Amino acid sequence: MPYPGAGGVVEFTVSRVGGGYPSDLTDGQWALVEPLLPPARVGPKGGRREKHPRRRIVDAIFYVVRTGCSWRQLPKDFAPWPTVYWYFTWWHDDGTVERIHDVLRGKVREADGRDAEPSAGLIDSQSVRTADTVPADTRGFDAGKKVKGRKRFIVTDTLGLLLAVHVVAANVQDRDGAKRPLLWTRLDHPGVKKIWADQGFAGRLVDWTAKILGRELEIVRKDPDQRGFQVQPKRWAVERTFSWLTAHRRLARDYETSPAHAETMIRWAMIGIMVRRLTRGRPATRQGPRPLSCTEACGLDRCGAEDSSLTS
Repeated sequence: MPYPGAGGVVEFTVSRVGGGYPSDLTDGQWALVEPLLPPARVGPKGGRREKHPRRRIVDAIFYVVRTGCSWRQLPKDFAPWPTVYWYFTWWHDDGTVERIHDVLRGKVREADGRDAEPSAGLIDSQSVRTADTVPADTRGFDAGKKVKGRKRFIVTDTLGLLLAVHVVAANVQDRDGAKRPLLWTRLDHPGVKKIWADQGFAGRLVDWTAKILGRELEIVRKDPDQRGFQVQPKRWAVERTFSWLTAHRRLARDYETSPAHAETMIRWAMIGIMVRRLTRGRPATRQGPRPLSCTEACGLDRCGAEDSSLTS
């Protein structure tokens, strides 16, 4: 498939018949991401053009995020895995991923009829297990949830879109680990005046938020008579965001050596969610039962006939 690259046309192929992988960006989604990428690095005399198309680099990163494969197991029709990982770390280090994420979040909010900047937020934490390759000094044991690994703190707006993320060892208490993402939210989104949280954030953190940040942290408490699961007012949106994230296999467990790279993986997952929302053009629908095709029906009939002949 021809692809216009920097200074020429690059040929690349895809494995799946009829197109690329399900995680690949469509033309409309790529049109949203491409202008936000930094210009190609060149030397003082211009330098050689990039060998691999940027679109295939981004598709490879989304493939890792969505499928959960290791970098070394990237399919051969992508760029070599060291090249893809180099772009991943470059765009992490220079703030490109955060910039893309923030621009797309503003577009999603405006498409929903909101202001680009939120005025309220939600905070919650999630403890996840880690791979054996994760350094021991960046993981811990969450005694409350009986999880050995890392803890993710996220702050979202009322739509569930990410405002801040912080990854720490799982043994860090909610009241202590929440201070940094709350501070980042205060600095990056000064319009956020109120944040809702669950009972795990109650206590001195509420006073710290009011005194140091000048913001209100409201605790949403469960009904004392509640039995079983019940959707909590306000807080359900941040819980939904965690479900969005863990649908990406790379985030079902923490595989990243650096907590900062784990935060970037979460941002890449949210970028994929937002570009799909912006280009979908209709409300999301849950996939229902798929009708049986004629070919599959004939195959089942043939298998049934063979089984009956074997048993007769």
